[in-house]
Amino acid sequence: MANNQPNSDSDQMIPAPEPFAIPAPAGGPVEVSEPPQRILIQVPARHNPALQDVIDRVNADEDLYAIWRCANVNAVDRLGMSDHGPVHVQIVANIGLRLLRLLVARDIVPSAVANHQLSVDEAEIIVVLACLLHDLGMSIHRDDHERFSIFLAHDKLKELLAGYPPTTRRILISEILHAIIAHRADGRPLTLEAGVVRVADALDMAKGRSRIPFEAGQVNIHSVSAAAIDRVTIGPGVDRPILIQIFMNNSAGIFQLDGLLKEKLKGSGIEPYVVVEAMSEGESEKRLVTALKLA
Repeated sequence: MANNQPNSDSDQMIPAPEPFAIPAPAGGPVEVSEPPQRILIQVPARHNPALQDVIDRVNADEDLYAIWRCANVNAVDRLGMSDHGPVHVQIVANIGLRLLRLLVARDIVPSAVANHQLSVDEAEIIVVLACLLHDLGMSIHRDDHERFSIFLAHDKLKELLAGYPPTTRRILISEILHAIIAHRADGRPLTLEAGVVRVADALDMAKGRSRIPFEAGQVNIHSVSAAAIDRVTIGPGVDRPILIQIFMNNSAGIFQLDGLLKEKLKGSGIEPYVVVEAMSEGESEKRLVTALKLA
């Protein structure tokens, strides 16, 4: 059994977010209130000053925040889905950065380093920006939102990466856009970074992810299974670089693993480096599943 105790600033339990205050239904539709204050993007970047500079630009970008808000209007207010704005993308960015750093710690070389001779720090920027921008297309429509995302992200990336030499900036933009389009269901990641983003997106599955649709009365396999996931931890494995542990309060959470995470992990390119362990801790039901392992 791998030792999954926190051992670094980014070895952390991924918390279930609570971005919105949802009033109880009172004879009418649930109204989603705006967060009380702007959410600032934070990632553990103190060892990567270039990444911190990019995050500072992200947090200063009013237009980008407006796009995230528009994405949530479509996702949450109009479609009754979970958060697709700053709460979701911040969680995904932190997960993606954690996954990449665990791989690099075991001498797995990022594609931007192997193919373009960029630095590991720049590979981290690729992963973080792809995670932050991967759902921008939700501001236009849910259908085909991944394609819309790359068009919106292209112009935004030219602003966020201003100051890089033209060739380096173009490589960064191309790698980020590839990771964005490859996160869709039938995406084919061709880089380590894109595979990381694809899996990171699927790992935002703790019960806070489903809070909006579930509490709004949308009871289906998606909302119930997501509500069954209590917490997700990510740490170094023994035989493989990454150990993902998923703790469930109900065996309905198996759908999140077998129906969603498994499909995102398959074909990501990072599946040889990952072990997923799921455990059911629920006591209020007859335990149909107590443990599941994807390896």
